[in-house]
Amino acid sequence: MNLLFYRYGSICEPDIIEGFRELGNQVTEITLEIYNKNLGPLEGLTALKNELFAHSYDFVFSINYYPFISEICNIFQIRYLCWTVDCPVMELYSDTVSNPWNRIFLFDRAQYEEIAPQNPGCIFHLPLASNPSRWHNVLQKASPAEYAKYAGDVTFVGSLYTEKCPYDRLQTDSAYLRGYLEGIMDAQRSIYGCYFLEDLLPDSIVAEFREALPGFYIPPEKSIRDDRVAMAQIYLCAKISAQERVRTMQLLGNHYPVTLYTGSDSTGLPVQNKGLVKTLTEMPLVFSNSKINLNITAKSIRSALPLRIFDILACGGFCLTNYQPELEDLFTVGEDLDCYVSEDDLLAKTEYYLSHEKERAEIAQNGLLTVQEKHNYPERLLTMISLAYGLS
Repeated sequence: MNLLFYRYGSICEPDIIEGFRELGNQVTEITLEIYNKNLGPLEGLTALKNELFAHSYDFVFSINYYPFISEICNIFQIRYLCWTVDCPVMELYSDTVSNPWNRIFLFDRAQYEEIAPQNPGCIFHLPLASNPSRWHNVLQKASPAEYAKYAGDVTFVGSLYTEKCPYDRLQTDSAYLRGYLEGIMDAQRSIYGCYFLEDLLPDSIVAEFREALPGFYIPPEKSIRDDRVAMAQIYLCAKISAQERVRTMQLLGNHYPVTLYTGSDSTGLPVQNKGLVKTLTEMPLVFSNSKINLNITAKSIRSALPLRIFDILACGGFCLTNYQPELEDLFTVGEDLDCYVSEDDLLAKTEYYLSHEKERAEIAQNGLLTVQEKHNYPERLLTMISLAYGLS
């Protein structure tokens, strides 16, 4: 097939392009948005329209969902395939989701169950993947000094979310509002595998929060407005994620050597912050050479596994993650990776795996083999194309 890939710079895009080509497809790229982050929708729309007039394509593809791409593809009567890697993706509340030429693939089953009724038969659930061969090539080229540089006991690569927490703009003197929200956020932070925030937000709380938070999210024209969803997924989940990650660093850092790779401010935390790492060249060395790689899933990812888990395993690293509802659908817990369901469980398993090197290495090897066999991009993309064209 001949496909047109509208890119914005997601870290998984090069691997997806490689996966499409490995399946025998031709890939043409529109890269304007990678180099111009202020690109307006009209400019992207014009570039896409001109390319579709100039050349013939079987489908257009993007990471996450672009309403304007959907509209253009609907006019040209060409399939628009997209695959989410983030939660939330507020563009999914656009009326354009119901366009018949859409083939939307959502990595989070909860996201899928919410959006799929808007366009039955055209929206699918598809978990994420990784590219083990890419990471293997990086690791093979690394020197002994580079391996030593990125070695560690307990490691976390990622943002603490403290610098991107719009909840902190809340301006209210209401002790009840703050107390209510802190209570439900604390409950949600403490319970893995069950998302209930929206069920605990009555209309009165949503209205009061909306009025007290400057610049509360307003959806674009021709989109479904659901302030409860926006409040929970944009604001509360980001705050919970920040609280959980800071608390986890404090908890583990007080007991074990913890290395943090982040651009977030870690002042006061009992960890060693080594700053940002380059995704394609340094991150695999961290994953491969850390005894325990932590995954702390953002709370807005309600059921799915984030890309971090797949990449850790694809680098041959040992992964210890919080429990997620889709975890056991994709991996065997205790054989491919392990998970924790509470802070006490996290502490106990960290202590256990730091002192059981052979078992830790066996689990990491099993996880790598599972990703190589089942969770690579060609496998995922073959499933995607089959579903998009009704071949499975």
